[in-house]
Amino acid sequence: MALSTVIHKERGELRIHENLDDLAIGLAEYIAELSEESVKERGVFAIALSGGSLIRLMGKLSEAPYNRTVEWSKWYIFWAEERVVAKNHVDSNYKLAKDSFLSKVPIVPSHVHSINDSVSAEEAANEYEFVIRQLVKTRTINASDISDSPKFDIILLEMGSDGHVASLFPNHAVLEPNNDWVSYITDSPKSPPERITFTLPVINSASNVAIVVKGEDKAEALHLAIDDVEPDCSQLPARMVEPLKGKLVWFLDRPAASKLDGHQSSE
Repeated sequence: MALSTVIHKERGELRIHENLDDLAIGLAEYIAELSEESVKERGVFAIALSGGSLIRLMGKLSEAPYNRTVEWSKWYIFWAEERVVAKNHVDSNYKLAKDSFLSKVPIVPSHVHSINDSVSAEEAANEYEFVIRQLVKTRTINASDISDSPKFDIILLEMGSDGHVASLFPNHAVLEPNNDWVSYITDSPKSPPERITFTLPVINSASNVAIVVKGEDKAEALHLAIDDVEPDCSQLPARMVEPLKGKLVWFLDRPAASKLDGHQSSE
């Protein structure tokens, strides 16, 4: 079992780990528990991933005991963001997930829903939303009872040093309210420029949202995302993650948490 300091704040539950191995174990335990609960309740587990080091941390799920105890055949996998590149491209989140753990566990190939990498970013976003809408109709993905959005069992995000989550970047038009479930950008401030991304209403409709933050370079953005700070930070994408009826958990390492306001903690 991973050792962590657990802190409850208005902006969610914080789990602060001493090192990256403990963080990876804690994240794996959390996902495995949610998987078991969802399979018991619904018969399926609909999980949406982001890219980056989050995926590498999830590699722990391909190790014992999770590789044997998780009901992999019940998993349906989606991407909360994806770079519009070929699936074998080094920048592909699909490739990263496949190499890190999907190829090492018995997931049903047809349950892995990657984007169409042979069309434009706009077309890829539209097609991906269509697929999700069809799976909401069949209840593979739950439907929110308070908004016109899918209700994923969990959406996994990683926060960048600028406070971005998924491919929702600060001061970008993609943050503006719209009715899309999946949006797209062609001018990402981080390479590659073309991406698809879940919108905030979809993220905030999930049953569970987990945000992974590691490294001292994220500490200031994390402080702005979590602590009571000036109103100018209200548009920081990570601060805009506020599940309507779901649970928000932050998985942090010590360097990332180093600038958080003082608090009472419990083991």
